Amino acid sequence: MLRDKLKDYNVILASGSPRRQDFFKKLDLDFSIDVREVDEVYDEQLQKEEITDYLSQLKASVFTNLKPKDILITSDTIVWKDGQAIGKPKNREHAVAMLENLSDAMHEVYTSVCFTGKDFQITVNDCTKVWFKKLSKDEITYYLDIYEPYDKAGSYGIQDWLGYIAIDKIEGSFFNVMGLPTRLVYKTLMEIANA
Repeated sequence: MLRDKLKDYNVILASGSPRRQDFFKKLDLDFSIDVREVDEVYDEQLQKEEITDYLSQLKASVFTNLKPKDILITSDTIVWKDGQAIGKPKNREHAVAMLENLSDAMHEVYTSVCFTGKDFQITVNDCTKVWFKKLSKDEITYYLDIYEPYDKAGSYGIQDWLGYIAIDKIEGSFFNVMGLPTRLVYKTLMEIANA
């Protein structure tokens, strides 16, 4: 459906995430991938979706020569807990500390998606609340040894083993926790196509 609506457009996904690329395939979209390096630094005063909005727009800012039918899509996801953003772990010790912090508590996952064209920019975001059971040291060690989730915000993937055994409940979009609020992507692309 989207493929037909967007047949006159050039959809560019600026993400190296295999999960986001897979989402775009499952949304039945024709798209190309163009990943450019950007220094993901933001003002510490920003909170929650302000951070992900800013970073998704920052990732778009390095694309300066978009053509009239281009739709560039950039995105960012953070875990938010105790009044601070939790990004990707720096190393194993950092990952252990992150998972211990998430254990037996609720955290929020924010994802923003920025759609940029030659003459427009639209940013949407989503929040999902996730409750973890109490994790044992053995469970954390096993997960890190087998799944090595060092490319994931909060040191976990909801679609991985830890998601199967640790999550008591979620409130909001499951796919948002994986890194893309797919229904918002679909809705926004339909709006762009129908504009």
